Amino acid sequence: MRITLRTGDITAEICDAIVNAANSSLLGGGGVDGAIHRAAGPELLGACRQVRAGQLPEGLPAGQAIATPAGRLSADWVIHTVGPNRHAGQTDPEVLVSCYAASLSEAQRVGAATVAFPAIGAGVYGWSAAETAAAAGQACNVQDWDGIDEVRFVLFSPDIHAAFAAVFSEADG
Repeated sequence: MRITLRTGDITAEICDAIVNAANSSLLGGGGVDGAIHRAAGPELLGACRQVRAGQLPEGLPAGQAIATPAGRLSADWVIHTVGPNRHAGQTDPEVLVSCYAASLSEAQRVGAATVAFPAIGAGVYGWSAAETAAAAGQACNVQDWDGIDEVRFVLFSPDIHAAFAAVFSEADG
């Protein structure tokens, strides 16, 4: 599995699946979540409402992931995961690792060979860039992710890019 890093806009990525740092409602929000929902259009919101009406009426718990069609994005899938919110007392780093691992598992399930991730938890949820990068690294190395050819981390700032580069020193991009 190839790891690439870049600073940029995750909604512009051409890949099979884009991971959304969602809130538990799955109905949009700020940051990456809001940007993905805006770019994907009403189709994504409709798919998320179906998930909420069916299998997740209480919302998506932190550390889990679920895939929906990607609406107007160039990707086929949006994989939603909810990071633990440090400001709300959710401080277990294993839940953060689980966000990445559960998203990779969903990517395998839907047959996504290329997956673009943001820095889950590094925004308003209060995790440091180093903690987020370490969690991503641990999840990528926890097992062979058969069928996934590339994991691309699309990071919103140079400092977060630097933290991921420290973990994935062999990565290009």
